[in-house]
Amino acid sequence: MTDTMTLPVIASADSLDQYMRTIKSFPILSAEEEYKLATRLNKDNDVEAAKTLVVSHLRLVASIARNYSGYGLPQSDLIQEGNIGLMKAVRRFDPERGVRLVSFAMHWIKAEIHEYIVRNWRLVKLATTKAQRKLFFNLRSMKKSQSASLQSDEVAHIAHELNVKPEEVLEMESRMFGHEISLEGNADDDNEDVFSPISYLQATYAEPSEILAEQEAEHLQTTGLSSALAKLDDRSRRIVEARWLQEGSSATLHDLAEEFGVSAERIRQIEQKAMKQMKGFLSPA
Repeated sequence: MTDTMTLPVIASADSLDQYMRTIKSFPILSAEEEYKLATRLNKDNDVEAAKTLVVSHLRLVASIARNYSGYGLPQSDLIQEGNIGLMKAVRRFDPERGVRLVSFAMHWIKAEIHEYIVRNWRLVKLATTKAQRKLFFNLRSMKKSQSASLQSDEVAHIAHELNVKPEEVLEMESRMFGHEISLEGNADDDNEDVFSPISYLQATYAEPSEILAEQEAEHLQTTGLSSALAKLDDRSRRIVEARWLQEGSSATLHDLAEEFGVSAERIRQIEQKAMKQMKGFLSPA
């Protein structure tokens, strides 16, 4: 299987609707069907099995790509870049690790789209602190009103959902729609807490090129994920799965706080501890 396998193509902006109708015609695979196809691909390098896995997840790519429509880039290009990430995920998917392809592929799809944004969006307008990074890819989609500026109730809602301060929401809004700065940031700035867009848009935590360079480590992490999750207590495992492995939208800290009857801060602490434990479980001996 190659990353250039034949897929439905969006020939022009006018054909996007036709493309969406086409991909909706492909059936969604059951867990058993997905497992059998992935096993055939891994054991026999079955290209037809790979193609079936890919086309059954094209709707996932289109759904993810819609979340990046606010950057002024063609939706068709975002989808095609996401499809490349999907194909890379299918090629590396291990059906024995107990995680559905949809969860595994999301990171690869987003990484390809992020890299495309870095290469092509010439109007990156902000250099952000660590606390503000999460706002960059969420602020546009969470804005509900049509007004030029966020309303006070919107600011409060976004701050609550993303667990940041209202002042940070307003600052991010002003930076995203304010003056243009370099993608690389200020080279003379020695402040370690300042990040230029290039630092985080590449999503290096799941960057395909980095993972390819460390195949042995990637193999250990993917095959050991189920084992690492199994070693967590029930509450910690539920939180990690809901926050990182849940199909569709992930649960917020406040969703889980309500479920367990504790504060959002307590959920964050449990999540951090669980992730640290899993990192230890996945590290080579």
